[in-house]
Parts: sequence; C-alpha cells; structure tokens
Amino acid sequence: MDMKLEVVVVPVSDVDRAKDFYSALGWRLDADIAPDGDFRVVQVTPPGSPASVIFGSSVTDQTPGSARGLHLVVDDIEAAHDELIRRGAEPSDVFHDAGGVFHHAGADARVPGPDTQHGSYGSFLSFSDPDGNGWLLQEVTTRLPGRLDPTTTSFTSAEDLAGALRRAAAAHGAHEARIGAEDPDWPDWYARYMVSEQAGTEPPS
Repeated sequence: MDMKLEVVVVPVSDVDRAKDFYSALGWRLDADIAPDGDFRVVQVTPPGSPASVIFGSSVTDQTPGSARGLHLVVDDIEAAHDELIRRGAEPSDVFHDAGGVFHHAGADARVPGPDTQHGSYGSFLSFSDPDGNGWLLQEVTTRLPGRLDPTTTSFTSAEDLAGALRRAAAAHGAHEARIGAEDPDWPDWYARYMVSEQAGTEPPS
C-alpha cells in the first residue's frame, strides 16, 4: 500500500504573520478556514511539492517555533539562496557537512560553501520562519539508485523540467564529443538520460 507524505504541521504563534511569510516565499495558499473563533487552519504548498504545510490555531500542541529539520529539495542551491533573499527570507550561506554525508544537528560541523565535489545531496542552506521553525534546503540533481520508479518519471513544475533538460543537454554535448559526430536520435537520448537521472539508474552511453 502506498503511503505518501501529505502534510507537515508547523507550530506558529501568529497565524497571519506566518501566512504572510510563507506567501511571500511564493508558496501556494490552498486554504484558510476558520469554522469558529478558536480553530483556524491555513494550508500552503511549496512550489513543486507534493506535500503541503499546515499551521493555524488549535491545530497542534507543539511549542511555536519548535519544528526543526524540515527539508526542501532544490536543483540549484545558489539560485535558491538568491531567491529566498529576494523574497524576504534570511537564509544562511550555502554549506556542506564536514562528514560528507547529510549534515549534523544544528550548526555543528558546517563547512562554508557547497560540497567540494558538487555531488547530489551534499549542499545545504538553512532559514527560519518568524517563529524560528527551521527549514533546510538540500541540493539534489541526481537521485540515488532505487529512489524513484523509472516507469513513473514525472516533473513537478516547468522549472523542474527545464532544469532536467539543461542537464540532459550538457550531458548530450559530452556524448557527441565522445562519439565525434552529431546524434540524430538526440530526443531519445535526452529521454533516456532524464529517466535514468530521476531513477538513479545507469545513464545512456
């Protein structure tokens, strides 16, 4: 049975302030429902995300600002950093972990700058909402094997698809350089590359 993550609840102290903050980030407002004076539910969804975020009044007993380690995946960490600044957030500088695998808790073992090998999963930045709920952005360009089903390739937004096409174009250029000729079947090569990149399988040669 599929069990798909649908909603993450974030505890906030000021619902309207949180709504303004996340809306300014460009997150889609899905709902703002207040059936009575003590109960209010606001749902927003990050661009391209299949899961949404809920906050409000009487929706959680967690302490406002206590959420930590909420991860968002992007395919260009530097561009995401610049966009967050433009939208009024205060992101950290891009960092990677001294251990080279995921990242330590808090700010422990943070090394300034992106992963030195620019490997997928290796570069991060952090930001907080007005209550202090902590978010991390992680750069993922190529999925590890087995993470996605190659028979169900999908793209969550035009930007996501455009990024995949750019990476396929760069890889195909290297492919044509290797074979020393133009590849008339480039659409098929692009398609195989983009599917393999998502599924973490062997790319076309």
